[in-house]
Amino acid sequence: QVQAVESGGGLVQPGDSLRLSCAASDTNFKNKGMVWYRQAPGAERRWVASISTSNTALYADSAQGRFTISRDNAKNVVHLVMNNLKPEDTAVYYCNTVGQMWTWGQGTQVTVSS
Repeated sequence: QVQAVESGGGLVQPGDSLRLSCAASDTNFKNKGMVWYRQAPGAERRWVASISTSNTALYADSAQGRFTISRDNAKNVVHLVMNNLKPEDTAVYYCNTVGQMWTWGQGTQVTVSS
């Protein structure tokens, strides 16, 4: 079973930026669409952004214009650059394939607070 490993989270102030990374040992990575999700305390896991195998990106309304998803097929990594962070972005961030074919990782905590 392939498991995602997320990293890059932290405690930041409103308006700051973070770059999240997600890696996995998946030899078929380049042929899979990738998705970032987040789960705030007491809430369900929600979709944040997706990127297709042809690098077409889609964003939730809350992420549009502030977040950028990208992928590096040579390194089997997907990134999420988050700019102008807001307190409501506080959550644990997870990645997975389209269709959630990987085992969920532990996620990376993002806390936005002044």
